[in-house]
Amino acid sequence: MTGSEEPPSFRLAYVPGVTPSKWVRIWSERLPDVPLTLDAVSAAEAPAVLRGRGADAGFVRLPVDRTDLSAIPLYTETTVVVVPRDHLFTAVEEVSAEELADDIVLHPLDDTLDWERPPGLPAFERPATTEDAVELVAAGVGLLVVPLSLARLYHRKDLTYRTITGVPESRVALAWPQEETTPDLVEEFIGIVRGRTVNSTRGRTPTPPQPKQKRADKGGAKGKPAAGSTGGKTGGKPVGKNTRGASGAAKSGAKRGKPRRRP
Repeated sequence: MTGSEEPPSFRLAYVPGVTPSKWVRIWSERLPDVPLTLDAVSAAEAPAVLRGRGADAGFVRLPVDRTDLSAIPLYTETTVVVVPRDHLFTAVEEVSAEELADDIVLHPLDDTLDWERPPGLPAFERPATTEDAVELVAAGVGLLVVPLSLARLYHRKDLTYRTITGVPESRVALAWPQEETTPDLVEEFIGIVRGRTVNSTRGRTPTPPQPKQKRADKGGAKGKPAAGSTGGKTGGKPVGKNTRGASGAAKSGAKRGKPRRRP
């Protein structure tokens, strides 16, 4: 490496609601010499950050334009409705979109759900962010439908949430520029997210298999019994359960027949 070259590094963008800590920890264990920098971005600006090479890869919410971005869908989130703790919806575990028909439902400008038509009654104006909408729910202005991770991210003690059916769900994906500048590092991170082991053949530097050590032969060279040894055989025949040695045979022969009587 010359003095003008910079050491390798990896920049990772992520949108609100995504917690990349597990993957970052695995990265630091496998590639301690390559620092990973985290960059929190909004869901709306994440694709532009990747296209502008502001990050090598990023966790985004689908859909994204895949003209110049590659993306791997990772998981789909449950959708919930955020309500005050004294709201009647807290008496049940799950509600449907139709049950929100008479409620004002806030629709923030950074909404990540791909609505054809949001449920409920529209508010007088749209909040700028999801966080602002949560504050309005706490003030009793209306309700809010969001992915579960965002309800947890902006949790308040005076609010709760319930699963809602009949509404879109948010999908989280790992995305990166198709013409990435750090292909090896991107591939390494893809492997971590997908759960590949450190020795995967698609990893950056798989550990080579270690040669097996030869076991030392007991009693001398292979195929040659030690001096004075029968090598486990007697007279060229295997030693069996009922085979006796020479001394045993001699003793056995001495005892055969009846003893002579003395005159």
